[in-house]
Formats: sequence, structure tokens, C-alpha cells
Amino acid sequence: MLDVIIALCPALIMSVIRFGFRALISVLVSVVSAMFFEWLYRKLMHKTQTLGDLSAAVTGVLLAFVCPVTLPYWMLIVGNFFAIFLVKQLYGGLGKNFLNPALAGRAALVACYTSQMTSWIDPASGKAPLFGGADVVTAATPLAMMKGGEFAEVTAQYSLSDMFIGNIGGSLGEISAMMLLIGGLYLIFRKVISWHIPVAYIATVAILTLIAAPAGISGVDYMLYNVFGGGLMLGAIFMATDYATSPVTKPGQIIFGIGCGLLTCFIRRFGSYPEGVCYSILIMNCTTWLLDKYIRPTIYGAVKKEKKEATK
Repeated sequence: MLDVIIALCPALIMSVIRFGFRALISVLVSVVSAMFFEWLYRKLMHKTQTLGDLSAAVTGVLLAFVCPVTLPYWMLIVGNFFAIFLVKQLYGGLGKNFLNPALAGRAALVACYTSQMTSWIDPASGKAPLFGGADVVTAATPLAMMKGGEFAEVTAQYSLSDMFIGNIGGSLGEISAMMLLIGGLYLIFRKVISWHIPVAYIATVAILTLIAAPAGISGVDYMLYNVFGGGLMLGAIFMATDYATSPVTKPGQIIFGIGCGLLTCFIRRFGSYPEGVCYSILIMNCTTWLLDKYIRPTIYGAVKKEKKEATK
């Protein structure tokens, strides 16, 4: 968990550069509230405290990362209550939840506070104020612009380098594909995660968007804007790879990643919502038990049931 926090630091630094110190305060509020709710639940249930494993801190960082920087602090606290109390601890704590807590918290916030969760600060308007947000200039994200068919406008307003580096609007921690990739490479180097889910997920989105680009934009541009935009990098590297909610076998992880990619493309192209990463991962979380059940590793030295029956 400490490695995950370290890997998220480059994206946090970019968010502070882009949005100002409100980004850092939002993350701190989210982390403190997540850890408080974990402590409170386990105190009320008379269970051993588990704050030392830092899993609650990771949930707090990730929940802040998938929210707009202008989201009121108290809404972040509500989201962390849902993520920690109802999604993580109610099912037994770390390793026993079947949904990613941070994404479930985000889904709850979107359902309850849709306007605030879909209000993105204009990257050209300066930094976000530390408190309030009534005077903040908002703008559509690149994905939202493409969803509306504004392909010429999005390519003119945001270059591919802007998309890659993070000079765009969006959720607090998802804007910089470059920083998220740096964090992902660190996690792979440290053997915290394997490459199977992120590569399968991102490659599926890349291939589908390349071959199914709509009229008005080239296939390569459409692919790159989809890969660098939205929460794809954040979701593929840091959320779809969650140990508790992803398959344990390598083939299962590849299928899981492909499924996330298919659902993301389907939601982005045909749904009313311009983003699809959150819901695609949550849906695939619900299939993890099935993938683990039918895709099992062969135990060394074991004889398959069919062969044993044939020898009788």
C-alpha cells in the first residue's frame, strides 16, 4: 500500500501544478476521513484496528483522484463514508470487499451529487480557490467534447501533448497520462502489480477506438484522445489491479482487462455518459468470482479428474 501511495505522488504533483493547492487539501481531507471511518467502524465493532496497513489511505487518495477538484470537502467525506463503511468494512475489511471502494464511493457521489461531480474547472482559468467554487470557470472535458461530436474543436483546443502531459480539465488525479504511467511502471518494477490487466485494458480500448472511429476525426487521433483522456490510465493501473476485486490467475486478469476495455468503449460511444471507466471496472468486479471459479491454475503433480476416471 505504501508503494501505491508513492506511485500516486507524481499524479498528485501534477494536479497541484494544474489546479493549485486545493488539490492537495482535497486529497488530505479524503485520506483523513477514510482513515477515520475505518477506525470508527472497527472501534464500534470491537475489531482489531487496521489503519497500519494503509489501505484506507489509498482509498482516500483514489477517491479524491476521481473527483473534480472543486467538489466540496464535505462531499468527499460522504463519499469516503460510503466507500469505507458500506463497501469495505461491512463485507469484512481488506481483501473481502467485492467492489473497489474508491470507485463505489465515486458512483455513489455521482448518483447523489451529479451536478457537482460533473463540473470541471477550465484549465485556462487559473487555479481553483481553496474554499468555495461559485466563481470558478468551468469547461467541458475533451471526452465530453468528443461525445458531443466537437472533434475539430477538441483537437484545436487540446493537442496530443496537452492530453499526455495533463494540460486539460478533468478529475483531480486523472489528467496526466504521463505521471500515471510513471507510477504504473514503478508498481510493475516493485512487483506490486503485474502488467496483464493494465495492458489488456488499455490495448482493448486502443484497438476498438482505432478501428471504430466516428466520422470527423482520424482513427489515430480518436484512439489517442480516448487513451490519454478521462480516467483510463488511472483506472487501468491503480483500480482494476486491486487484489481483492480482480482475478488471481493471469488468464483471468487478461479477460478481466479486456472486459473492462469493451465496457468502457461501449459506454463512451453509446451511453449518455462521456466516461465509462468507473462503471466498467465495477461491473467486471462482479465477475471476478466467476473468472476465478472457471479459470484455475493447474496444481503441480495433480491428475485431472477426467484422466482419473478414465483409468478406473
